[in-house]
Amino acid sequence: MYEGQGEGVCRGMSSARDVEVVAQDLARQLIHPHLGFVLFFCSAEYDLPALAEMLERYFGGIDLVGCTSAGEITPAGYGRGCVSAVGFDVRSFAISSALIDEMERFSLLDAQQMVETLVAGCRRGGLAPIKDHSFALTLLDGLSSREEVVLAALGAALGAIPHFGGSAGDDRHLTHTHVYHQGQFHTGAAVVVLVNTWLDFEVFTTHHVVPRAEKLVVTRADSGSRRVHELNAEPAALEYARLVGVAPQALDFALFSAHPLAVRVDERYYVRSIQQANEDLSLTFYCAVENGIVLTAMSTGPLLPNLEAQFRRLHERLGPPLLTIGCDCFLRRLELEVGGDTQATAAFLRSQQVIGFNTYGEQFNGMHINQTFTGVAIGRPRGGVRR
Repeated sequence: MYEGQGEGVCRGMSSARDVEVVAQDLARQLIHPHLGFVLFFCSAEYDLPALAEMLERYFGGIDLVGCTSAGEITPAGYGRGCVSAVGFDVRSFAISSALIDEMERFSLLDAQQMVETLVAGCRRGGLAPIKDHSFALTLLDGLSSREEVVLAALGAALGAIPHFGGSAGDDRHLTHTHVYHQGQFHTGAAVVVLVNTWLDFEVFTTHHVVPRAEKLVVTRADSGSRRVHELNAEPAALEYARLVGVAPQALDFALFSAHPLAVRVDERYYVRSIQQANEDLSLTFYCAVENGIVLTAMSTGPLLPNLEAQFRRLHERLGPPLLTIGCDCFLRRLELEVGGDTQATAAFLRSQQVIGFNTYGEQFNGMHINQTFTGVAIGRPRGGVRR
């Protein structure tokens, strides 16, 4: 066990290939008399129906929620091809969850009814008032192209409750991503988790990209498919390749992560990451991109110093975290891997008690964003666990 259950959470992981051994490993690390909820992130390389069956067998009666990833953040740092998990003690956390099985049909009314049900579920725990003591986590199918629809409705329904999350991954295959709820993996779906706790916490987002002078105007796009056909009235892939100084056929994940594009909202920049260059010289994005918007060319600054500065701010308010749930864009990790620079960042994440995953997009208070580290830091109990 990586974290003492007496403080409210216990963290675990398994890199076994056999799904029954995975479930046994996690059960051994997480199960205790006060375990009420488990959140996990897993490689899409597993036999998912078999993994689901084993998790239900070994955690029967305990609510489990999770998703597939493009890399895991474990108690040991960065992982790949494994399962990372955290268990929550009912004495410190009241947690309820719900599945959105048809993201494209999710309405404001659906969201309001869901939030009412989630709030009622948390209130039954009797831990703390909902207001100022709750946050929501969203795990969305990362290839659905429907994140914005869900987030707009959920954001309105949640009101003042802070929320964040990540889009599920599939180890960079870009074929099928899954979320897990009530014993099954689902595709084209989302899970919403409401967490109520008497512990202090803060939902946050940070990124390390800085603006350049160059601008690209989206002159032809299909927002439904997130495909941009023209930038500055030129074929999109050609114009972007010209911006970064390569031939169009050289465009790949590593270039997209090193040369992001962003929209400016008020004084902040929000990255719109490119997913792939297509044969017709269009570009497919991870976020909705509309006709007429102006994209600013960005450069990447130092990643680790930005993270360290963010956690210094969190420490000032919360002290050293008991747990950080982290949604870390897979392009950030790719950037570290390309630079041969993962070890120091992995060690830092370990020191901040991060459990999480590498995403195909992040969510922060109703916005769908890219190339960020977004999450919640939860402070340690002051004076021990409430009995």
